[in-house]
Formats: sequence, C-alpha cells, structure tokens
Amino acid sequence: MKKLILFFSISGLLVIGIISYVVYWAFYDMERLPTGEFFTEETSPDGKYTIKAYVTNGGATTSYTVRGELVFNEQNNRTKNIYWNDGEDTVNISWSDNDTVIINGHTLDVPNEKFDFRHQE
Repeated sequence: MKKLILFFSISGLLVIGIISYVVYWAFYDMERLPTGEFFTEETSPDGKYTIKAYVTNGGATTSYTVRGELVFNEQNNRTKNIYWNDGEDTVNISWSDNDTVIINGHTLDVPNEKFDFRHQE
C-alpha cells in the first residue's frame, strides 16, 4: 500500500511540474519573443549596459510590438529581454541614471526589472 501511495504521489508531482513548466514556457518566458527588426539603441551613462530596441510586425491581425533587449557590455555582451509592449511601433529610450532606463514611458531598474504587457493589470 505504501508503494502505491508513493507511486501516485511522485506521479502527481511530476505531472504538476510538467504542467507548470509548460505554462511558464508558453506565457512567461521572455526569451521566446520574436526577434523583430532593429530600431534603435542607447547605452547607459557608465557604459555598463545597452538597450537595443526591436519592432515586430505581427501581420494583418495583430498590432506592432516593441521588444527591448538589455546588453551586458562588461559580460561578453550577454543579452536579456526586459521590455515587451503591444501597440507600439516607435521607441523612445532614455537613461535617468546608470541603472534606470525609461522605455516609452515605462521606468525599469536594470538589470532586475522587466515590463511585459501580457502581465499588466
């Protein structure tokens, strides 16, 4: 009986883990975003970071989107997506200090903050 309970417990945890990963992959993983066409870039005042902005045309049925990619200039140009917004086809990037960037009116503290329109209320 204990083996049966253990089997179903492990199986249940495995199924929950797989479902959780699929939900994350499908709805939260910003590294799966479309590349888009390069639009502009701005480097932080201290040269530590660069934000590269790309505009994506989703076709006739969806609006334009903007993707902002943070480049770590001092770490072999490692990149991380930090901005994804729907309904934008232009990009305005400005740095208010070495670690704070404003992208189309959204203020982000890099490298930890992100903006993703899919998860805004």
